Amino acid sequence: MNLPTFRSVAAVRGLFPAALLLAASALLTGCAGVQVDEYAGRAPLLDPRTFFDGTICADGVVRDRSGKQIRQFNARILASWEDQGNGSETGTLDEVFYFYDEPGASAVEETRVWTLTPNGSGGYHASATDVPQPTTMKHAGNSIQMAYTLRYGKPGDTIDLDMDDWMFQVADGVVINETRMSKWGIHVGQVLLVMRKVPDGYQCLSARD
Repeated sequence: MNLPTFRSVAAVRGLFPAALLLAASALLTGCAGVQVDEYAGRAPLLDPRTFFDGTICADGVVRDRSGKQIRQFNARILASWEDQGNGSETGTLDEVFYFYDEPGASAVEETRVWTLTPNGSGGYHASATDVPQPTTMKHAGNSIQMAYTLRYGKPGDTIDLDMDDWMFQVADGVVINETRMSKWGIHVGQVLLVMRKVPDGYQCLSARD
């Protein structure tokens, strides 16, 4: 899933001082891009209901628009599903992240809770408190894709980032996640992580708690 990414909103804004001048050309040259259905024949099958169930550990890095690593992190996701009594289930992804901005620095804790609701077309409506408009989680073959706006920062000092979030299952219980971040059509950063399913009760964050 997507991740909070920068130390502060000011840091995000500093990544694209010339953004207003470049935005028009970036929007004019946009294209449809890759569709998740193109991966329908890929295996192992990545089913959100199956993978996002139980405890998941995640580890990764955040890179700026030049490709430089600016943060590293460890995360824990507690995933569960609740029967709604009408033949469908609602999923909850309770995420806790520990970010490390500099070598030897103390962890910065950030959280997010996603809610997944079946949309009747084989995918899910996905919502979170810092995602202003719910998005659609699409999946096919070994892949999951979501595109949405993340409102990052504290109340009164936020910035909206466009997130293009892709997940690929490369082995049973192991998923690679790449999220490209942009603003006004301009690439500003990237999140790379690996998610792996672990037994319930496993302490994903214990090494640096």
